[in-house]
Amino acid sequence: MSSLFFVSLEIEMSQPLPATHELHSGYFHPTLRSWQSNAAHLAASQLIYPLFISDVEDNWEEIGSLPGQFRFGLAHIDRVVAPLVAKGLRTVLLFGVPVQVPKDATGSLADADDSCVARAVRHLRKTYPSLLVACDVCLCPYTSHGHCGILYDDGTINNQASTERLAQVALSYARAGTSRENQHPPGILLTESAICVDAGCQIIAPSDMMDGRIASIKTALRGAHLHSKVSVMSYSAKFASCFYGPFRDAAKSAPAAGDRKCYQLPPGARGLALRATVRIALFSFAGSVTPFLSASSILACCTVDDMLHRLGSRRRGRR
Repeated sequence: MSSLFFVSLEIEMSQPLPATHELHSGYFHPTLRSWQSNAAHLAASQLIYPLFISDVEDNWEEIGSLPGQFRFGLAHIDRVVAPLVAKGLRTVLLFGVPVQVPKDATGSLADADDSCVARAVRHLRKTYPSLLVACDVCLCPYTSHGHCGILYDDGTINNQASTERLAQVALSYARAGTSRENQHPPGILLTESAICVDAGCQIIAPSDMMDGRIASIKTALRGAHLHSKVSVMSYSAKFASCFYGPFRDAAKSAPAAGDRKCYQLPPGARGLALRATVRIALFSFAGSVTPFLSASSILACCTVDDMLHRLGSRRRGRR
């Protein structure tokens, strides 16, 4: 369980903000505007429902660690989504659960045009035009080693290669509504109706916690002229925790060996969490603290005043 928070900061900096700082990506969709305006209002329209999409078309499998939740193939997606939309749900978050495709060290099939996530995005955008579709971006379900990034031979994280790969996957989800050979060339302005039919997911949610992956993803989106049409919702402060066990079971994403403590925050590391959150605030329209049950005190520190203080301290050279 995580808690989402929204950040909108306009700060006078000694150096101009990088091109990846885009405010438009935080309110281009009616649901996003609702979130920004009524973050404290709790209703079905404010919730995000996770969908665990299997690459087995007819799969319908209850998740043992999450009773009442299922991994399912595209044949059953309307069985799940239609009743929720009828009850007022406006946002879903897709997690790919590949079991048939081969996995390798770089998760090379994570951004395949016919992946279960890409196909689900296309179906949802066509069938539920008002639905806001978010995609989790992480390599762990697609890598043979089960880690969230690309590894060196000694098992440590190759951060640069990881962030580049994550940006490729994010861009493929953002473009999932068009095949690679039929993508719109740069400089072509689409009408609003064309964007609704022809675009991929509207939110990228990178959950890997690799350093620099938000900037890399935003740079990729900008290069594809999608920077103001696709939001980035970051896991800003993600602590290493055994609470992720049921989720890893649901997504079949547990590491084959070792753990993720070298790239997830140490439990109780308030200073690191706030530094990570401040860094993300300059690039994402929203962030999250997870697992919320054991890290709720961090969320209370994610205030504008605290962020401004820390950014000011950084400008004066004390950070």
